[in-house]
Amino acid sequence: MAGAILVAVLALLHPPPALAVEGDSALLQGLDKVTARISSITAPLNVAVRFGTLEIVVHRCTKRPPEETPESAALLEIHDVKPGEIRVLLFRGWMFASSPALSALEHPVYDIWVKDCLNSSSSEANGPR
Repeated sequence: MAGAILVAVLALLHPPPALAVEGDSALLQGLDKVTARISSITAPLNVAVRFGTLEIVVHRCTKRPPEETPESAALLEIHDVKPGEIRVLLFRGWMFASSPALSALEHPVYDIWVKDCLNSSSSEANGPR
């Protein structure tokens, strides 16, 4: 009996973490360092989108639930695709919205960072971009 009460008290003090919300697209921002133009990019999962000479594919996008500290992260693959040249893999890995410098794309002309994860079944996907 005492063991069951202890387990119940511990469950109240340390509830299990809420599950991350999976998005079906990522909201990215891109900076063209030459023109100083910032662009919003909506990238559906597993669909290549272009930003300048970059080809970006989002493989996964997760977001913490509303009751936790805000954080979005996306698993990205970014290639530089110039006409008449071979594709060059520039980045493959996770990018975090709260820490863009933690795992950043290193490119002389472009910067890409994650802003949010979107889900077409939620109202977020219909908001401003």
